[in-house]
Formats: sequence, C-alpha cells, structure tokens
Amino acid sequence: MTTSPDVHDTLIIGGGPGGLTAAIYLRRFTRKVAVFDKGNSRLSLIPVSHNYPGFPEGVAGAELLANLREQLERYGGAVTDAEILSLRIEDGTFVGEYDGGEVRALTVLIATGIVDASLPIERWRDAVASGAVRLCPVCDGYDVIDKRIAVISSEKNPIGHAMFMRSFSEDVTLFDRTEGSILDAEERQRLEAAGVRYVRSAVREVTMGDDMKPVLHTGDGKAHEFDVMYPMLGETARSDLAAKLGAETADCGELVVDDFQCTTVPGMYAVGDVVRGLNQISVAAGQAAVAATRIHNTLPWTLRQK
Repeated sequence: MTTSPDVHDTLIIGGGPGGLTAAIYLRRFTRKVAVFDKGNSRLSLIPVSHNYPGFPEGVAGAELLANLREQLERYGGAVTDAEILSLRIEDGTFVGEYDGGEVRALTVLIATGIVDASLPIERWRDAVASGAVRLCPVCDGYDVIDKRIAVISSEKNPIGHAMFMRSFSEDVTLFDRTEGSILDAEERQRLEAAGVRYVRSAVREVTMGDDMKPVLHTGDGKAHEFDVMYPMLGETARSDLAAKLGAETADCGELVVDDFQCTTVPGMYAVGDVVRGLNQISVAAGQAAVAATRIHNTLPWTLRQK
C-alpha cells in the first residue's frame, strides 16, 4: 500500500528538541514528514545546558537546535519556517493550514511547547542569556551552588521551588508574586525550618545592575540584589490546535497522552513541554523516540521511495 504523493505520513508542529528528534526518527524510518516551526522554541533561550547527556562542557540551546536541524537534513528532512494556524480532519487525514497553503498528513505530532507567564523584568533576553535569570531549577540548580538566590512564589506550588533550591545554597529568599501572602502557617514554618528567608511584600519589577545582577523591587519600596533569580513564571501549554479537535487537556492546558504519546484524538501524538510531565530536553527527546516509533508501526506499510 502506498500513500498519496500529496499526503505526508506525519505532520510535526514545532521545531524544538521534541519535534526535531521525532522527525529524525521518522525520516530514518523512511517516512514522509513535514515539520513546521514558527521560531519560538524555548530551547533557544538557554545560554548553556549542562545536564543534557553527551555534552560534558555543556551545549548552548541555539547550537543544539542547529545540530538537530543539520541531522534532520542529512536524512532528507527539512523545516518549514511557518506557523500552523489551524488544524482539521478531512477525509481521514489531518489538514494543517498556514500562511501560504495547506499540508495534509495521516498523523500529526504536536510539539509546540509552552508559553511563560509575564513578570516585568528589565532586559529579559540579556538577563536569561547571562544566567542572571533562570527558568528551570531542575536543569541548572547545580550551576548556582552557593549563590544568592531569589525565587518568586507560584500559586500551585508556592514554596516548593525555594525548598528545592535550598539543596544548592544557604542563601535562598522567597518573594511573593502578589500583595497578600498566599502561604499558610505550615508553609511559613517549613521555610523557617529550612533556613529560607521570606519577603512578604510583592515583587513589582526586576531591574538589572551594571554587573547583570538582578535587583528585585518590592511594593514596600525596598530593592533586593541577588546573584540569580528564578521567576517561576507559570506557564500555559500551546495546545489550542489539539484541544480544538477534542484532545483532553490537564493543568495549564497540557495535553494528556498514553504510554505511546498518543492524545485522546486517534492519530494525534504530542511530546515535550506541551505534554503533562517533567519539562526537560532529555524527556522531550525520549518521548519523541517513543511517539515516532509508534507512528511508524501503526501507519500503513509503504514501499521505500528512492
């Protein structure tokens, strides 16, 4: 059985580590793949990752993305730099619309990631690039050992990130995000027992000093300087395309998937930060391997085209 030349085996939406890894696997399975990416991969913000396997000196996010694209090209794949604006099912195939046309596929893989919530931080990209503002305690807690660390509370896990960072430094301070403490008495006691300072006046803005040290300005008019801060912004999954087709979502819009990364919509898979679970590059890559293999094994058998 062969598929129509106008229909791809898989449409991959998102060109971050998850989407590109899945594309590499599928091309090595000799599948016809279309990859669309609008250029907002969160990986591009990471100055250096030291916990991704195989890079003992660390690897810059932009470099890793470039390497993955180059690897895909070696197997005849490519990335279309365009945003899929809508997705529908028509005559048994998925149809993605973008500015300039449509693309059709038997299956679709969502690798669109998340959007961080906002907090007024001066020179945001420079601050992240310099390591003054960091987004993932799990990724780089080791890299800020013994630094002066500021953590902003989050609604769903108000003290958890500060307690986690206490493993790496004796100088950790937790700030509220909004006026009026969201911590209960037990949580404040846990902070005190762990030696984590707690500033109840909410952070209004963050400026960067000449030496790229973050300065947190609170509602009481005080300024607090640190070596590094974790804003713990909160996030929303970019899952609208899948949700509009009926895919089940969980907290923050993250997609619910089975053991093979399939959503509740048959033929639609999802990997990476858009999926409920641990947001890590290595996790996204592993999920991509599982999803791509499952897709290949469930698609109709095809004759290899030279």
